[in-house]
Formats: sequence, C-alpha cells, structure tokens
Amino acid sequence: MGDDADRIGINPVFVGEDQRGSVPRNQLADGGLDPEVAYQLVHDELMLDGNARLNLATFVTTWMEPAAQRLMAECADKNMIDKDEYPQTAALEARCVNILARLWHAPGADPDDAEAATGCSTTGSSEAAMLAGLALLRRWRARRRAAGLPTDRPNIVMGVNVQVCWEKFARYWDVEPRLVPMDGDTFHLTAEGAVARCDENTIGVVAILGSTFDGSYEPVAEICAALDDLHDRSGVDVPVHVDGASGAMIAPFVDPDLAWDFQLPRVASINTSGHKYGLVYPGVGWIVWRDAASLPEELVFKVNYLGGEMPTFALNFSRPGAQVVAQYYQFVRLGFDGYRRVQQYARDVAVRLASRIAELGPFTLLTDGSELPVFAFRIADGVDDLTVFDVSAALRQRGWQVPAYTFPADREDLAVLRIVVRNGFGHDLADLLVEDLVRVLPSAVLSTTPADEGFHH
Repeated sequence: MGDDADRIGINPVFVGEDQRGSVPRNQLADGGLDPEVAYQLVHDELMLDGNARLNLATFVTTWMEPAAQRLMAECADKNMIDKDEYPQTAALEARCVNILARLWHAPGADPDDAEAATGCSTTGSSEAAMLAGLALLRRWRARRRAAGLPTDRPNIVMGVNVQVCWEKFARYWDVEPRLVPMDGDTFHLTAEGAVARCDENTIGVVAILGSTFDGSYEPVAEICAALDDLHDRSGVDVPVHVDGASGAMIAPFVDPDLAWDFQLPRVASINTSGHKYGLVYPGVGWIVWRDAASLPEELVFKVNYLGGEMPTFALNFSRPGAQVVAQYYQFVRLGFDGYRRVQQYARDVAVRLASRIAELGPFTLLTDGSELPVFAFRIADGVDDLTVFDVSAALRQRGWQVPAYTFPADREDLAVLRIVVRNGFGHDLADLLVEDLVRVLPSAVLSTTPADEGFHH
C-alpha cells in the first residue's frame, strides 16, 4: 500500500519508469513507450511552438467550434480519394463545389444538381493554382494547334506579389512567368500592367483577390475590361484566373457590389482556401471553373463510384476527408448570413486596429483592412531609431507573431509589418496588442529590450 501511495501523482515521463535516458529523435528506438508517455513527450515538445491564436502572420484558420472538431475526429480515417467506399463524403464534396459555384455566380450551377458545377476540393490553394494553370495551358495549346500555330512559348501574366505556387507552376510546366513589378505606391497588378505584357502566347492573367503583401484587392473587373479591349483591337483572347485564396470567401459576403467573379465573362476559374476565410482547419482548398468547357477533358480521370464513373482531377491521391466534411459543416452551420457576420466582424476589427496603430505616431498605414481584414504598415518618415524588425522582435517576447518583411521587385526599399485578422481574434485581443505595442516601443527604439525577459501569455 505504501508503494502505491508513493506512485500517486507521479508521471512516468518525468521519473523515467518507462524509459532509460532520452528517446532517440532521428532514429527509431529499440522499443516502444506507453501511449500516455509518448503523448506527453510529444505534447511537451510542441509547447515550444508559438500560440496559434496570437499568430497574426498566418491566414490559416486557428479556431473552430467543438462540434466541428468532433466531426473532423470522426472522419480522420476517411480517405477522400476512396469515393466508392465513402460515397457520402464524396457527395458532400460535390455539394461544397456547387455551393461555391453558386456563390461565385457560375452560369452552370444548379441548386438541385450538385454535379452541374465543375470543380473539386484540393489540399489548398497551391494545388488549386496548379490545376487552374494546367487548364489554362491545355486550352491555350488546343487553340494554337487548331489554328496551326506553335505551342512552344507559353507565358502567364501576374503581379510580382503572387504566391510562390504560381512561380512553381510556371517552372514545373515550362511556362514563362511575366511578373509585373510594383510601381511606387501601387503594390499589386493593374489593368495597364497586365495588358502591356500579354500577347498571343499568353495562356492567362492571374488576378489576386486579396494580396498577401497588404490585403488589397486587385481590380479584376478593370483587368477583364482591358483584356476585352485587347481582344477587340488585336484578336488576342486571354482568359483570367482569379486567385481568391482569401478574398473569394470575403468579397461575396461583405462586398456584394464588387464585380470580380464569374459575372465577368472573361473569368475562367476561381480558387479559394477553405482553411483560410472558409473557416476550416488546414488543409483544404477549392477550385471551380466557369463551366465544363473551361476544364479540358484530358485533365479529367474517371474513377469507379457506386458502380458508375465519377470524374476526378486532383494532383494528389490519398488525403483526409475530414476537412471537406468540416467545410460542409461550416456551410450548413453558418449559412450566408453567418459568413457575412463573421467576415464583417473580422473587417471591423482590422479597420479599428489599423486606425489605432496609425494614431500611435511612429507608423504609417499602407492599407487599412477595409478589403481583406489584413493591413500593412511601415515606420513613419522621420522615425530613424526604429525598424519594423525591432518591433516584430519586441512583440514576439510578448507572444505576438507579427511578421516584418521587405516588398518585392522595384520596392525592395519598403519594409513593413503586416497583421492578419481572423475569426477568433476580436476587439479585446486587438486592444491587448495595441497596449503591448505601446509598451515595447520605447525598448525597441532604444534597442535595449532585455534578453532575459520571459515569454508572456
């Protein structure tokens, strides 16, 4: 009995009852561990990660309701590719595609027919971008071959602010990337800049609805109008892909009068990240084409589905179905009005937080959070003893992760801080951030932040 009493409250991971010495990190140990011991070891190591809720760098969802988490746990063992084994998960995916197609005004979307829309889930916007780019490339090649023209020099036009996935697409499939640089205080692609780089070999223009550099929308309607004019003048017909990784789940709800989606005839495809403002944990993305004709048939594979054939056009194979189920849950749970309220609140927080930071004095806003709930700011003119990197490092000591970085080509001189407001980051946390920003400014200016200051929660 005495021995049992001595063991009360003793965790074997801390007293070495189930192990001798440290567990090998880079090779398999000779034997295994008790599951609770193994859990504790991994759990404790992960405490060194930052607090996801205080990570103002990421666009990725860091909070979901317990009910959604339960559903994801129940579906953790479902493989999205096994449509014959998990037909209802496949049906939920088709419904999500149709919901997005209708949200983005795809002409073929039918509320009573989930298979009327053309699209699919992906692991994220990077895979969706690859699929969209491949469709643009194959359609361009088909048009050129039908006209008896060469197909060896394709190019794609986009702003220098695109995500690296687009540069990867260009490199992997031998497409010339024509990157439009930033110009002065214009930090994203313009209609003039896009059209100036288009020719008969341009497979498409990528317009970003929500730049990751500053949260601004690129003028999709203006770009489409300029390409319409180019077609009228020269016969060069260039489609547009809208990279709506973030903005395609913001604009429909809080910018209903903005023209950016399939209502513009030149828009051929749209992608978004369900794990960003789709409000789902990573990783899930979506790609939707205007209609079936916009997706070349040779990119579509047929898989057996309930004794029939179902089209599939993903780049990967096995992946979890839990995120797709969670996306459908959010669509059912929130509806249009729920998404509108969530996204409007995020924008309200971003705009108010940007305004408060601007009022502090040492900073100048580049954007104000009124498009994506994201904004960038720099050190104000005349403030010489402070850098954005000082501020970022000082805030990190309080647990905040606020990225500092320089802009790309032709504006490498511009160094900024950027804040991403997501669901779960409210006015209270925003006020705490401002308080900490005020608190760290003197130490950052003087470069005397004490190295031994602990991590605060």
